[in-house]
Amino acid sequence: MTSPDNLFSLRNNFYLGAYQAAINNSDLRGLSEEESIERDCIVYRSYIAQGKLRLVTDEIDESAPTALQAVKLLALYLSGPQHKESAISSLREWLDDSAIGNNPVLRLVAGIIYMHEQDYNEALKHTHSGGTMDLLALNVQLYLKLHRSDHAEKQLKLMQQIDEDHTLTQLASAWLNLAVGGSKIQEAYLIYQDFAEKYQVTSLILNGKAVCCMHMGRFIEAEQLLLEALNKDANDAETLANLIVCCLHLGKSSTRYLSQLKLSHPDHTLVKRASAAEENFDRALQSVA
Repeated sequence: MTSPDNLFSLRNNFYLGAYQAAINNSDLRGLSEEESIERDCIVYRSYIAQGKLRLVTDEIDESAPTALQAVKLLALYLSGPQHKESAISSLREWLDDSAIGNNPVLRLVAGIIYMHEQDYNEALKHTHSGGTMDLLALNVQLYLKLHRSDHAEKQLKLMQQIDEDHTLTQLASAWLNLAVGGSKIQEAYLIYQDFAEKYQVTSLILNGKAVCCMHMGRFIEAEQLLLEALNKDANDAETLANLIVCCLHLGKSSTRYLSQLKLSHPDHTLVKRASAAEENFDRALQSVA
């Protein structure tokens, strides 16, 4: 008889973007030391997802276990350009340390940081061997970034062999279905719809459904879903980015959403692309003048 998973609800809230629910319901009793460390990692990663980076760096001290130190390093890396170099330097040093270099949370953080750096091959050096569902799910994302849906599918099959019903397995399946496209888009939509019926509806779930709708040409429905997501978090980067794309397809002005995205997430890919396009347009005007 398998023992109950004390962290199931906590993990589920985190994976589906219900970060405050994860934090609010983290006071769990009777946890083992290993479970307590995982619980704390999830709570602090939830704070990171909310942008409360200073809280994480302030609360995790030097005596904390390696996994928590890795989460603190992620918060430091995300705290601003001035911290990136030192965070990556520390990360390399820790990964080279034989005593802690193979810690799964440290390898996960390495994958996340190098994915932010758009160095996907370096990320996979530390995540490809898997070991946890989180690492396998990150591998799926990394291979999709590299446009290698064949390798992403192999990682998904490994996840399905471990636990076909796991939330991360279902999410990874939706990501792959979206990448493959065609009839698979409807399957991805049904996964997000199932989440919406079973669990708290979050911006992550609403964005997932909206992206599926956009792929299927249902832009009015997508806009409604994204406005609902915006009500939940007015500064969510993916909601704003998806709204910009959706409005363009509907022939509506996206200026306000782009302005919000520039203010709250100046490093977002869409902001950088828009700025580059504006600069190119200005140069073209000057050359004509």
